[in-house]
Amino acid sequence: MRRTQAPIDLNALQAFLAVCETGSMTGAAKQLGVSQSAVSQAIAALERDQGVVLFDRESRPPRPNIAGRALLELAGPLLEHAQMVSARIGDASNTGTLPVRLGCVDSFAATVGPELIRAVSGSARQIALWSGLTPGLSKQLHDRELDLAVCTQTTLNDARIVEVPLFSEAFVVVVSRTLLAERRNIDWRALALEMPMIRYTPRSVIGQQVERYARHLGIDSPRRYEFDATDPLLSLVAARLGFAISTPLCLWQARHYLPEIGVLPLPPGRLGRRDFFLLHRQGEWDAFAHDIVSLTRRVLEASIKPALARALPQLPDDALM
Repeated sequence: MRRTQAPIDLNALQAFLAVCETGSMTGAAKQLGVSQSAVSQAIAALERDQGVVLFDRESRPPRPNIAGRALLELAGPLLEHAQMVSARIGDASNTGTLPVRLGCVDSFAATVGPELIRAVSGSARQIALWSGLTPGLSKQLHDRELDLAVCTQTTLNDARIVEVPLFSEAFVVVVSRTLLAERRNIDWRALALEMPMIRYTPRSVIGQQVERYARHLGIDSPRRYEFDATDPLLSLVAARLGFAISTPLCLWQARHYLPEIGVLPLPPGRLGRRDFFLLHRQGEWDAFAHDIVSLTRRVLEASIKPALARALPQLPDDALM
């Protein structure tokens, strides 16, 4: 049965090449800046791992034998390739050309995401954008399937993960615009007594947050309609089949419904806001994380907030900040 050779150690290969070039162990040691014994040990280990003798040691200086000449023919290209790989890794890391894998909750991906892609498209940076739910994104970041993640809840107990606050938004009651026109003085308490609450499903973080806040406010509405996404939720609100509790960014994500809905403010408090965080590993992608924070805040202030204020004048001033 043929013996399986061990993979060639590149340091040992470099020592072998140096001996061939200089004609001696002493010359190779001087070229590599190591001791002569280190060169001798590297050559011995290389011969042992490959199961062959590489030098004719009876000649002075030692010259490569048949096996040695075969290895010498391949050694140069192999080392050049290894050096090229090393250089490309270093260049990609230093110049930021590695593609960055960014995961975002759906409402962020659909609103700020396009502006982020547009800003990055003019640079050498490559970006792959994922969307999903906070628990899944957090796990992907922990498992190194993502480089950065925009989440609405920090669920990772990992000191290596940096949590950068991005922005905060207030929960608001969403109701049909025609109903608001008919009953201008209605508030959320009266609405909750008259209509069912249309919910996000509890498997989403926003669904869980809305449910906690609704209980805190004393809203006891039967569970009739539940959705994963904002679009179907708003379609029922627009049809006057109930009211919902949502956020400005979710409303902007489904902005084609804005002409058909209105909003009512809810009492301020810790449970009445949804916070966004940018998560990344300490010491990795720091500069790009800073760019994302700056870009996000710029998009919110210059684009999304003014557009929401025009479409929903009832929206509180601190609804998105």
